[in-house]
Amino acid sequence: MIYTFLGPEGTFTEAALLKVPGAGDATRVPSTNVNEALDRVRLGTADAAMVPIENSVEGGVTATLDAISTGPELRIVREELVPITFVLVARPGTRLEDVRRIHTHGHAWAQCRAWATSKVPQAEYVPAPSTAAGALALLDASAQPGDAAICAPIVAEERPELEVLAEDIGDNSGAVTRFILVSRPAGLPPRTGADKTTVAVPLPEDHPGALMEILWQFASRGVNLSRIESRPTGEYLGHYFFSIDAEGHAEEARVADALAGLHRLSPQTRFLGSYRRADGVEPDVLPYNTDRAFDASRVWLQGVLGG
Repeated sequence: MIYTFLGPEGTFTEAALLKVPGAGDATRVPSTNVNEALDRVRLGTADAAMVPIENSVEGGVTATLDAISTGPELRIVREELVPITFVLVARPGTRLEDVRRIHTHGHAWAQCRAWATSKVPQAEYVPAPSTAAGALALLDASAQPGDAAICAPIVAEERPELEVLAEDIGDNSGAVTRFILVSRPAGLPPRTGADKTTVAVPLPEDHPGALMEILWQFASRGVNLSRIESRPTGEYLGHYFFSIDAEGHAEEARVADALAGLHRLSPQTRFLGSYRRADGVEPDVLPYNTDRAFDASRVWLQGVLGG
């Protein structure tokens, strides 16, 4: 197996990848951004890619939501949850009061903004492709006095050229990021009873109740949603698709029926995968929404029709 991930080495994304059985002994290739990682999979130079999709503080990672919902189809086959802690690093000899610029990923900055405003109010934020990339930029010849970075503790542990100025600087100590493992379309991972299904649903027509029609496909079959976000399609202003995580597996009758209803309503609906939930939580399914109830209703209807 060849895996790629949002790099460089030492990112939270690599930590998520290392949770996948066998990934530690496999070939791991860092990518500079989410699009590059997913394109490696589409082109066949990597078997799967690990990328971030959601953060408990900042919500969905828009780069991933957009990239997997357009272009050649991909499938989510696994998810991992990684607790997130941050440190502030700089070149040795830099003091906290010397910091003028902080390099890091946008989601990391959002999760440490209050700390930075309180402790280093003089510092400006400099966007980086990832937390690790921001930290490694401090080792470049272009780095300036007063540069610092917010990154994962593992980066500082593996790079003695960097000095930790502050530890555990996140504004929310319970922050967690969700990562997904993405591959080319193939058979679905087996149903476990604690699963999640992800779809991207374009709004077929903008009219009153259009979103309700989409949501009703799930509600009427007893399928709970754990995430729904709107994203622009990029075609023109006001044209959106909805990225949705639903509880359950496509092999379940209630979920399959909801997916069929979505496709009837919005034929451009994109199925992005059914896979085991990382938290292992099983949904509560009412008796009339179980597979047995769906099977019984089909048998009854066949009898009505004389089948």
